[in-house]
Amino acid sequence: MWVCVLTLGLLLPAALPADTLKIAIDDTINPITEEYVERAIAEAERTRADALLIELSTPGGLADSTRVIMAKMLASRVPIVVYVTPSGSRAASAGFFILEAADVAVMAPGTNTGAAHPVTLTGGEMDPVMKEKIENDSAALMRSVVSKRGRNVEIAESAVRQSKSFTDEEALKNRLIDLIAKDEQDLFRQLDGRVTKRFDGTETVLRLTQAPVREFPMTLKQRILGYLMDPNVAFIVLAIGLLALYVEFNHPGAVAPGVVGLIFVILAVFAFNLLPTRYAGLALILAAFVLFALEAKFAAHGVLAVGGAASMIMGALLLVDAPIPEMQVHLVTALAVTLPVAAITVFLLSIALRARRNKVVTGAQGMVGAIAVATTPLAPEGKVFVHGELWNAIASAEVAAGEQVRIREVDGLVLRVDPAGSAVHSSSAIAL
Repeated sequence: MWVCVLTLGLLLPAALPADTLKIAIDDTINPITEEYVERAIAEAERTRADALLIELSTPGGLADSTRVIMAKMLASRVPIVVYVTPSGSRAASAGFFILEAADVAVMAPGTNTGAAHPVTLTGGEMDPVMKEKIENDSAALMRSVVSKRGRNVEIAESAVRQSKSFTDEEALKNRLIDLIAKDEQDLFRQLDGRVTKRFDGTETVLRLTQAPVREFPMTLKQRILGYLMDPNVAFIVLAIGLLALYVEFNHPGAVAPGVVGLIFVILAVFAFNLLPTRYAGLALILAAFVLFALEAKFAAHGVLAVGGAASMIMGALLLVDAPIPEMQVHLVTALAVTLPVAAITVFLLSIALRARRNKVVTGAQGMVGAIAVATTPLAPEGKVFVHGELWNAIASAEVAAGEQVRIREVDGLVLRVDPAGSAVHSSSAIAL
């Protein structure tokens, strides 16, 4: 009998110890956040965690990413607790939707939430009909989630339609959240033994005080891309990449600037592909480099350079269409990047153009026009001394030994010369 029990125990998979999985979102809501939450939910379900704790602090973000996150949360087989923390944080706009989608919504003292009115990506005036459609759509999403959670539908909808915001105490009083907890231990203590009604109608008893907390960090790829999802960082990376490619084009064969530039441009393009990018802004940035090049070529007394700088600044400000300032390129960033890039670009190209206009001083072309000294009589053939070397030469007129001649043409290994009109002692000339 004991053998059978032991054999059965070996055949059955070992039960994973229950724990609470924790992630932290302290940035804007974007596609990287969406991927992070999706991975966390999948991990919590795989390990059969008691709950997934999402510590939230966000000014808002993209509507599409918010909807995907909410859909994953509502379909999760593991209870999800969203905790707005630490004190002084907020769950504004998109963060308010995520907070209300949680099985348990909690805020720390001194936090706030709300201001979930939809805005255009440009932040400008919206067409009245389109505004009404988007507002009604967002309000309907809020009602469908809040009503299932047993929270205050009317007050929640006012955050969408009227951009109302709430402190932690106001949110608790108006039944927008379930608890106020000063820290993680206080949160788990209040949740211990709490019966939570899931979105599908089932009920779950939370037992979190004895369960260990396991943090689930972002992957290296997500951390890098999350950093690049800051439009200011992405713009700086793009500017450095374009400048490096510019250096490579002006100094072919340098290799290193080309490699660095290509990598940086690809990273920037990848980031802007995930962000709501306006291609007119990208076109203005490229046009700025064209104007910088024209300034160096035609020396327009700074007019083209100023136009290029203005084009680059406007392109940076218009580059990312975002509903919140945190997801737009700041004016300070645009100025701090544009002015040095403009100066460096014009300087590099002016040096390259000046070098191309200068007389060639190396090789066969560099010898044309140089002064040589006849070491033997040129009648018309003989030898001349130039640049520390003896050359065969053919003169257009007879030249005595020791006289200076001017090189007119280099024909293979023979110089064609003309008399220069002055003479020096040949031996001293050779010693120079």
